[in-house]
Parts: sequence; C-alpha cells; structure tokens
Amino acid sequence: MKHIQANIKHLRSLKELSQERFADELGWSRSIVGSYEEGRSEPPIDRLIDLSNYFKIPIDILVRNDLRKAKDTSFIDIGSKRVLFPITVNEDNEDLIEIIPAKASAGYLSGYDDPEYIEQLQKIKLPFLPTGTHRAFPIKGDSMLPVKDGSFVVAKFVEDIQDVKNGRTYVVLTKDDGLVYKRVYNLIEDKNVLLLSSDNKVYQPYEVPIENVLELWEFTCCINTQEYDEKELKMSSIMAMFQELKVELEAVQKMA
Repeated sequence: MKHIQANIKHLRSLKELSQERFADELGWSRSIVGSYEEGRSEPPIDRLIDLSNYFKIPIDILVRNDLRKAKDTSFIDIGSKRVLFPITVNEDNEDLIEIIPAKASAGYLSGYDDPEYIEQLQKIKLPFLPTGTHRAFPIKGDSMLPVKDGSFVVAKFVEDIQDVKNGRTYVVLTKDDGLVYKRVYNLIEDKNVLLLSSDNKVYQPYEVPIENVLELWEFTCCINTQEYDEKELKMSSIMAMFQELKVELEAVQKMA
C-alpha cells in the first residue's frame, strides 16, 4: 500500500480539513490519522472501507494509485462511487491529448485508470478541438472502413453513457475486448446494452452489457497514416503529423 499515506493526506487537503476535523468525521482519533499520513502504520481493511465510503472512491484506487497526480475534477461520479479518471495538464493548466501507441494499446485495459500509466504516454496539444477531454487511439483492422488499419482516431471522453447518440462512432473500452472502434446504438432502456456495429458488413454487430463498458470516447477527428513509410511512423512523427495537419483535421471534424 505504497500510496495510501500520501493519498489520505492529499484527499484530506482537498477537502480543506484539519487532521482533527477529519478524524472527527470518520470517528477516529487524531493520532490515528497522523500515524497513517506519516507512514508509521497502515490502515486495516475496516478503516480502508471507512475511507472508501467517506471519499466515495474504490479501495483499489486508494491503494494502487498516486492520487496527487490527478486533478480533483478527474474523479467521475458513477452511481455511488467516484472513479478515478486521469487527466494530464501542461504548465498552463490546459488539457493535453495523450496518444495511445499502437504497440501498447493492449495495455490500455489494465492502465486506463492508472495516473502513472497515463503520465508516461506521449502528449500533444491540438487547440482547435472542441471543449472536453480527448485522447488519440490507434485503429487496428478493417472493420471501420474507410478508417484504415494504422490510423489514429482522436475522440472525446463521454462522461455519461446515457448520452450515446445512435449511429455515431465511438472508441469503446470493454472488460472483454479492450479497445474497439465501432458505430454504437443505445439499447440501454430496453436491454441495458450497447449495440456495436462495424461499417464493414463482413463483421456482425454485437451487444455489450453496460456493466462491461469501462470507457466511452466519441469520435472527433482522425488521421490516416497509410501514405507514410513505416519507418516514419514513430511516435514523434505521428505527433508532428497531428500538429502539422490541424487544418486538415479541422475539416474532417466538421464533416463528422
């Protein structure tokens, strides 16, 4: 539980509570709070449950992640829980776009909620994008032609899954399949599922239960990389392409 010491102190500070007031809120003693924050002892499971219920953050997030690296607005309310959503900002406090590299996209399923994983990703700033948090995802396969294998889709995070717009394209992170890029239909009211459909009719549509959907990102724009030699498709080159082709990307965005 290497992060719990710093996390307790950080979360208490976000609420602007003294150790004494924080202890009162939890029904603990001030000395107990001090011992945890100073690393002299670690909270047992019953006190971890107290912390989880108080901050509305899952225990595994409290224990596994360094929450000092995330803004308070990086926590998203889902039901009665607050789930950590890592967002990186530059020195001007502007949101940056993280690029998920193609070769490491399989690791996104295990690292999507880990600030340390997100922090090590390459980042760019595209000032022409609409308001919201965006990431760039690699596209694999031919299920969504004309978006080809090797392209990157820049997509905007959807906070409420109920906001899915039927027939729009989304990058979907699911427990079973990891990252997929599909056309999505909202069947939540009738069946509590999303219908994921490929534009390439060789692939059959399929349903995903809502509880299996971890993240949803709505298409904003894309860049095809097929015109470039494989040696040019290093992460630095892809970043440069995003930045240099912003006029082209703006045009694609307006057409979407």
